[in-house]
Amino acid sequence: MLGWRTIYYTLLNLPLKFLVRSKVIPKDPRTEVGLDPRQPMMYVLPYNSKADLLTLRIQCLKQGFPDPLTPLHIDGVILPRYIFIHDGLRVLSFCVEKLQSVSLFHNYLDLHLLNPELDVQLVPVSIMFGRSPGREAQPYQVLSQLRLLINIKKFFAVLWLGRDSVVRFSQPLSLRYMATKHGADKFITQKLTRVARIHFARWRLAAAGPRLPLRRNLFSKLLTSKAIEKAVEDEARSKKISVEKAQQNALKLIEEIAADFSYEAIRLSDRILGWTWNRLYQGLDVRNAERVRQLADVGHEIVYVPCHRSHMDYLLLSYVLYHQGLVPPHIAAGINLNFWPVGPIFRRLGAFFIRRSFKGNKFYTTILREYLGELFTRGYSVEYFIEGGRSRTGRLLEPKTGTLTMTIQAMLRGGSRPITLVPIYVGYEHVIEVGTYVKELNGADKKKDGFWQMLYGLRKLRNLGQGYVNFGDPLHLSTWLSQKVPQWRNYIDPIDKHRPCWLAPAVDDIAAALMVRINNAAAANAINLCSSVLLASSERLLTRQQLLSQLACYLDLLRNVPYAPDITVPDLTPDALLSHALAMNKFTIQYNSIDDIICFSREQAVLMTYYRNNIQHMLILPSLVANIICGRPGIAREQLHHQIMILYPLLKAELFMRYSKQEVPMVIDRLITELGRQGLVKMQAMLLYPTLARFNALRLFAASVSETLQRYAITCLLLRADPQLNRAKLEKKSCIIAQRLSILHGINAPDFFDKAVFSTLVTTLHTEKYIIDSGCATDEKISELCEILSKLITPSIFCIIKRSILLVKGSPNIQ
Repeated sequence: MLGWRTIYYTLLNLPLKFLVRSKVIPKDPRTEVGLDPRQPMMYVLPYNSKADLLTLRIQCLKQGFPDPLTPLHIDGVILPRYIFIHDGLRVLSFCVEKLQSVSLFHNYLDLHLLNPELDVQLVPVSIMFGRSPGREAQPYQVLSQLRLLINIKKFFAVLWLGRDSVVRFSQPLSLRYMATKHGADKFITQKLTRVARIHFARWRLAAAGPRLPLRRNLFSKLLTSKAIEKAVEDEARSKKISVEKAQQNALKLIEEIAADFSYEAIRLSDRILGWTWNRLYQGLDVRNAERVRQLADVGHEIVYVPCHRSHMDYLLLSYVLYHQGLVPPHIAAGINLNFWPVGPIFRRLGAFFIRRSFKGNKFYTTILREYLGELFTRGYSVEYFIEGGRSRTGRLLEPKTGTLTMTIQAMLRGGSRPITLVPIYVGYEHVIEVGTYVKELNGADKKKDGFWQMLYGLRKLRNLGQGYVNFGDPLHLSTWLSQKVPQWRNYIDPIDKHRPCWLAPAVDDIAAALMVRINNAAAANAINLCSSVLLASSERLLTRQQLLSQLACYLDLLRNVPYAPDITVPDLTPDALLSHALAMNKFTIQYNSIDDIICFSREQAVLMTYYRNNIQHMLILPSLVANIICGRPGIAREQLHHQIMILYPLLKAELFMRYSKQEVPMVIDRLITELGRQGLVKMQAMLLYPTLARFNALRLFAASVSETLQRYAITCLLLRADPQLNRAKLEKKSCIIAQRLSILHGINAPDFFDKAVFSTLVTTLHTEKYIIDSGCATDEKISELCEILSKLITPSIFCIIKRSILLVKGSPNIQ
């Protein structure tokens, strides 16, 4: 029998070598899931399939893991190195040994009880040929999603989908731990088998998703929901139309919104995007994806919440998730993208379309909320951009909370799976729309998305450098609400038109927490670091040696005092980092026999502010420390703390920074220590001084916060000049003065006079009680803030701001 089995494996392995090209998940099983090939290893597979077993063998040999066909020899006992949980259907039964997983688990656990030094790793491995979830069948066609393929079906699956196969290694389980903790009785071995089955079922659901509904069945179910039935009645009554007409309007809205997810479209787009990314990007850097896989393993409903930089975000994130062994999510896309041919394609890739604004439209809101709730009920992962639209400045926008509110309302219905929000930082070294963003910030009208606009954008596709997708710290929705709003479980009626009083504040807090967690996962790269350095120089130019020296300072700072545990910093030398940045053709080099000069033209400088703003939150606090020490040599540490503590709430609100007020003093001390280690700052008689030998480097550090402080000075001086200035006029006049200052002083940053930035600043001044509820400014607090800012801004700019305020105050055209 052994000879027949050897011949069988040899013959079967020949076509598999040519037909199968599997992707291993995770990419490095040794480090990401902790597989140690030096320890005895046993593989657990879900189905009795020799194609799966030999596919696993191919990958094990590539990874340097033990051959699954080589049995384990333990204390004179020979046991197979693999176990099938399901026996499966067999045609050539004489070639397949009949294994019983329960008895094998029992044998292994018995050996551990007899040998205290033995520790076999139990490694669950899933193999999938294709990831089609299938369609929801008619009642007479219903089959289990975990049905087993008979040999002929498996043959065609390997033939057709062999190059779309996945081998997923899961975290190993120590049989030594199991034997010591639970013993080796029959109950434990049966439980081990059941847990393995649940694990494989969850992973299959995470990789392929639930079965897809027939659209007509989905639409019918939505129309018969109590919430939509009530909305239809209200619509008919308010617009004085028949109920049938209102139902038709509801059906049209559902058709406008709903996705038409297709595995075939996903599979085809994967081939196209794989070819495209390899030619456009020099690489995709993906970090912390194991967090999402772990959530999927334990059965969480996952909501992806990325920042929004570019239209590329939709495709990039779905591509990354698919290659991490996870089903691409249903994506909330703007209705502006629903044009031919993009709209139908995006629908097949999982996009559902949302109108830009539907505030006050209860009929549309109800239908969208019910559709989103149905996605969660069916077990689909969802993705939406909490900023609402793409960031034109490179920094995070104020969150739009409508979809997040609907997510919480869906959870209140008591779904079977916990909902977890996963913040994601998406970054690029080149954003194809950045030129358009600058024009829009300077007052140009936003161009409507369409077919010709898409073709115009495609011609810009060229070397886009590196792409970054960093998965941040997940936010478990029920856990968060239980800690912050214990009474949330008392609200269970989803049709009640009155929202609970806690919902709006809770949504705002969750949205703010998500923005902070997105920034906590930011990626520093060659472009945004070089941009930060060059834009800090007054003439937008530095010698190569100066630039390299400053890059070394930034890299040391980010590595030794990291902004957050999840940020990523390039593992490159300053020379390698600069060489990569120069290869992107975003800088001008003036060659010189002494030392090359690297600079920006005015147009380049304007564009590069976008990339600088991507990581501004990581560098703003060290820049502020450097600015105060440069401006006030000999300042005491306590005074430094005091000034930063006053300014920090403004920075925190604008840049979604992570530190609480209690943490800031400790962070400041760590930054001072690092600046001292780099030789930029020194302590004499308990006072802080800049080091003269490296004063220029410290001044470059300090310059990064200058524009931010100038904006604060504009608004604060306006309030001091007119404490009763209302919010609308305060924001308008601040923007006008900032625009004037940018022209007079050559500030090449369109976001410097962005209205949204000033709106956030004024809101924070209200929150921090600089402006009281009556609308008047608090003289004492505003005066103290103005006094601090006056010492941190160059006298010439401070004078321009004060003169501009007098001009604006006296102008009859500015009301």
